[in-house]
Amino acid sequence: MLLTEDQTMVRDAVRAFVQDQIWPHAPAWDKAHTFPKDVHKGLAELGCYGICVPEELGGAGLNYQTLALVLEEIAAGDGGVSTTISVTNCPVNAILMKYGNAAQQNQWLRPLAAGQMLGAFCLTEPHVGSDASALRTTATRVSASADRATAVQDGDGYVLNGVKQFITSGKYADLAIVIAVTDKAAGKRGMSAFIVPTSAPGYVVARLEDKLGQHSSDTAQINFDNCRIPAENLIGAEGEGYKIALSALEGGRIGIAAQSIGMARSAFECALKYAKERESFGQPIFNHQAVGFKLADMATQIEAARSLTHHAAALRDAGQPCLKEAAMAKLFASEMAEKVCSDAIQIHGGYGYVSDFPVERIYRDVRVCQIYEGTSDVQKILIQRALA
Repeated sequence: MLLTEDQTMVRDAVRAFVQDQIWPHAPAWDKAHTFPKDVHKGLAELGCYGICVPEELGGAGLNYQTLALVLEEIAAGDGGVSTTISVTNCPVNAILMKYGNAAQQNQWLRPLAAGQMLGAFCLTEPHVGSDASALRTTATRVSASADRATAVQDGDGYVLNGVKQFITSGKYADLAIVIAVTDKAAGKRGMSAFIVPTSAPGYVVARLEDKLGQHSSDTAQINFDNCRIPAENLIGAEGEGYKIALSALEGGRIGIAAQSIGMARSAFECALKYAKERESFGQPIFNHQAVGFKLADMATQIEAARSLTHHAAALRDAGQPCLKEAAMAKLFASEMAEKVCSDAIQIHGGYGYVSDFPVERIYRDVRVCQIYEGTSDVQKILIQRALA
C-alpha cells in the first residue's frame, strides 16, 4: 500500500511512541494485569482515540485506512492496549458519528474523540455470542412521576435490566453503548441502542475475566440492575438497535484485522532478529533453509493480510459496501497471525515457550482475534452469503 505523506507522519509518530512507551512495558503489564492509564493519555494526545471523527467534533478527521495503520502500530507494542483503542474508535465512535444526534455528539462523542472518555460496547450476553438477535437484556420505558417532587429527579427515561458478557473496557470505560430489547414481540426490530454512563446507578461490574492474554485490557461481565437513564440517551429511534449494532461491525472487523497484523509483525520481527543472532552448526539459524523459508512465508502472509485489510478500509472510506471484504480481512489476518506467532515460537525453540522472550505473550494476546467481533466460522458464513 502506498501511503500519503500525512499517513506516513501519523504512522511514524505512533510507532515512535509505541516503541518508547508501550513495547518496553508490555511484559510487566501482562504479568500484573495492569490497565496503563498514563499510556492511554499519551495515545489520546496523538489523536488515537478519534481517528475517523471529524475535526469539528474534536477528532483527527482521518479515515479507516489511517485507523488500520494506527491500530497495527499499537498492536505491535501491546495487543490489549490496541483492543481498548479499537473499541472506542469503532464501534463506539462510529455509532455516535452515524446515528447520534447533535446533542449526543457534543456531550459524548467530542470527549471520546479527545481521549477524555473511554467507550465500551455492550452487545454480547452470556447465552448469546454470534446470534445477536437473541438478546434478553431489556430497556423498559418509564414516564416522569406525577409527583413533582420526584419528577425532576426521575424524568422520562428507560430502565435497563440484564447481563452483558465479555465487555472490553467494561470496568474502565466512562460510557457504554448498550443494545437492549424494547419490544420483545418485534424480534430483531424490537431492539434499541442506548448511551449508558458507567457511573449510572445499576451499572454493575459483576466480574473481571481471568483471560489467556491481553491482560492490559479489562474484559468484564456487566449487570444492569434497574439501571435508569434519561430518554435522550436513546440512539436513533426505538427498534433500530439491531441495525445500529451491525453497522459498526464492518469497521470493527477491519480494526481487528489490523490488530492481528500488528501482533503478527511484532512476533515476526522478534523471530527474524533471533534467527540472525542464534547460531547452530557454525552459522546463524537464519541461513538454514528450514528457518529461512519459514520466515519468508511469515513475511508474505503478513503483507497479504495487510493488503486485504487496507482494501476493505478503502471501500469503507469510499462509502461502498464492504461486509464481505471486512470479513475476509478479519478471517485471513486473525488466522494468519496465530500461525505466524506459532512459527515465531518455533524459531525461538525452547526460549519461545518461556516468558523471558516476548513471542510467548504475543501468541497469547493474538488468539482472541479469531473469536471477538465474530468467530472465524461466522466470517465464513458472511463470505458464503455474499457469494450466493
